[in-house]
Amino acid sequence: MKSCLIVDDSKVIRKVARHILETLEFRVDEAEHGREALDRCEAEMPDVILLDWNMPVMSGMEFLRALRQGAHAAQPKVVFCTTENDLSHIRAAIEAGADEYVMKPFDRETLHSKLQIVGF
Repeated sequence: MKSCLIVDDSKVIRKVARHILETLEFRVDEAEHGREALDRCEAEMPDVILLDWNMPVMSGMEFLRALRQGAHAAQPKVVFCTTENDLSHIRAAIEAGADEYVMKPFDRETLHSKLQIVGF
């Protein structure tokens, strides 16, 4: 079964994303910020990470850079999931190693199509 880690400081977003991902037959784990997400990845690397941009403790960009610089054999697909929609943010995310980008709020169809783009 495919696995997904949802990294978002919003409990509501995590709940909505979890529901959508479970209907798409993903095994889902959650983290409230980048530091917690790195710990989860150390324990078990997910196939896909849905990543928020603005979070306390460690932002999405800080997490992404740390993840991509790590010596992990398996590199998960990362879909930034955020309200930041200007081109400079999108470009920065892709350059830092994000695979795709989805705007909040999102629905099942949008998230499903983004996951298909990255190979799931």
